[in-house]
Amino acid sequence: MKAAVWYGKKDIRVEEREQKPLKDTEVKVKVAWAGLCGSDLHEYEEGPVFIPTEKEDELAGGIAPLTMGHEFAGVVEEVGAKVTNFKPGDRVAVNPTITHGDKSEDLDPYDGFSFVGLHTDGGFTSFANVPENNVYLLPEPLTLQDGALIEPTAVAVQAVKEADMQFGDTVAVFGAGPIGLLTILAARAAGASKIIALDLSETRLEKAKEVGATHVINSGETDPVKAVFDIVPEGVNASFEVAGVAPTFKQSIEVTKPRGTMVIVSIFARPIEWNPMQLTGKGVKITSTIAYTPTSFQQTIDLMASGQLKPQSVITNQIQLDDIVEKGFELLSTDKSQAKILIELSGEK
Repeated sequence: MKAAVWYGKKDIRVEEREQKPLKDTEVKVKVAWAGLCGSDLHEYEEGPVFIPTEKEDELAGGIAPLTMGHEFAGVVEEVGAKVTNFKPGDRVAVNPTITHGDKSEDLDPYDGFSFVGLHTDGGFTSFANVPENNVYLLPEPLTLQDGALIEPTAVAVQAVKEADMQFGDTVAVFGAGPIGLLTILAARAAGASKIIALDLSETRLEKAKEVGATHVINSGETDPVKAVFDIVPEGVNASFEVAGVAPTFKQSIEVTKPRGTMVIVSIFARPIEWNPMQLTGKGVKITSTIAYTPTSFQQTIDLMASGQLKPQSVITNQIQLDDIVEKGFELLSTDKSQAKILIELSGEK
């Protein structure tokens, strides 16, 4: 079967690959749609970031080259001998996070994790084998295309939960890329009264307004910290760092009110220089998030099914697997008007 395979930095090849045998506890998913993620882009431009080049532990089920893709949905094609909760024909979305499962779900990811599509073969292909525990039924009225949006939306839902937001809170989101846009959507659903989006791209800021930002600031044209304080003089209740660079990291802290919370959502491709005295002077709490809990993933499905979260507007392009490098990775890298690019596999709705 055809698959998009990561070999190294700037080296992703669409080629024929044999699918591995289905384990007793796995579900074979016929992939319908898969999303191209910012984490995938990091691997393409700067990797390896997550992808193992050596087998690190039992969670890293494979090493490069491997099939990428961790945002995907499809139809169950076959189930392993010990699978009890799914049957062929079920419409499903995939939670790609694999953990040891030895601790409570809030602590479990920090005890060691890997991702389908980053540590093991993923969904940029026709069929993907996934552990039963990582498969979730898609309720009506969600389509399989909607299913490919659940994973990145769950990242945003988890980030908003980490901020302990209350109804009426004010929020600043630094970075209006795909996850930033979804964080705006999640903050709006959580009852934020003011949502300030900050970015260098006017195109992205227009998209931020479209999905629910109440204010937008072009950080290249004005002092972003002053601009936020002009809107919220005491500082925002919560800020979200979704750009992954030193300036926005520091600005996110600066615009947050004392005892407010700054959440690190982005992937930092390289270390930054920062003086912790900024915290001493501000009294801001910093937290971070990696992915989401199983509960947050299911809550995201439920919120989308009820219509309380509508992430479909972040889709900006749909492409074929053969075009994933030129019209996917390269386009996402150079065209700031792009947010979420979906890859059509079976194309079932």
